[in-house]
Amino acid sequence: MEAKDKAFSNKKTLLVKGNLMDLTYPKVMGIINATPDSFYDGGKNVDLSKAVGSVEKMMVEGADIIDIGGYSTKPNAAEVSQQEEMDRVLPLISILIEKFPSIVISIDTFRSEVAKQAVIAGASIVNDVSGGNLDEGMFETVSHLQVPYILMHMRGTPATMQNLTEYDHLMKDVVYDLSEKILKLRSLQVSDIIVDPGFGFAKSLDQNYEMLKNLSYFKELDCPVLVGVSRKSMIYKLLGGEAMQALNGTTALNMYSLINGASILRVHDVKEAAETVKLFNKLKN
Repeated sequence: MEAKDKAFSNKKTLLVKGNLMDLTYPKVMGIINATPDSFYDGGKNVDLSKAVGSVEKMMVEGADIIDIGGYSTKPNAAEVSQQEEMDRVLPLISILIEKFPSIVISIDTFRSEVAKQAVIAGASIVNDVSGGNLDEGMFETVSHLQVPYILMHMRGTPATMQNLTEYDHLMKDVVYDLSEKILKLRSLQVSDIIVDPGFGFAKSLDQNYEMLKNLSYFKELDCPVLVGVSRKSMIYKLLGGEAMQALNGTTALNMYSLINGASILRVHDVKEAAETVKLFNKLKN
């Protein structure tokens, strides 16, 4: 990073809904997939009333952020039109804002128009799994919206990403790609950037663990780090079983992530993640 960017060094707060979110105490982001085909909980939250119930449960269990997505990004996921994606997420966001005015919602999308409409509806963070690759208007849109942006590393599309795992040097390549995009975002006056290494996205199983082992490497980017390994195949393919049996492995890797600098855990199981954060904080302090 150039010297002019050092003002953003070691940033431990985000401006969210006019308030500062303190990341010195790691945050838990609960996942709500408003889709019928997500790899773990597909279909569970398609019904609005069930989705609202799931969100309420997560908030009681300790979720700081609720991440809502209407487009499954698992490998070889089906294409979803922009209108269908908005039809899945916008009514839910509106209901949640009405029911829980103080809720912090992130919109999980790679489409700039979906991000824009979601923020208008009440979302206050944009979570882009493509890191701007799949919509050239995303960075400009986030700049205009002036909301925190989660910049994830991915290559290709959900349909092609698993064929794009060749790197000259995994850590250097991923960090360089993210750093170039951070510079572009900074030039557009986007000040609140969270980086997500993109576990499972254009990474082999071994590469996922190499990245996790070297998580502190991402401190070079001077941005908070989000880790999303919840119930992913990097866990259950190593341990055996399926996503349903991957909670214990998820918790173990979440603690490792916190020890190595993660500021946000993106999870399906909020209670267990919140307990992990509490234990970590006790050990730390």
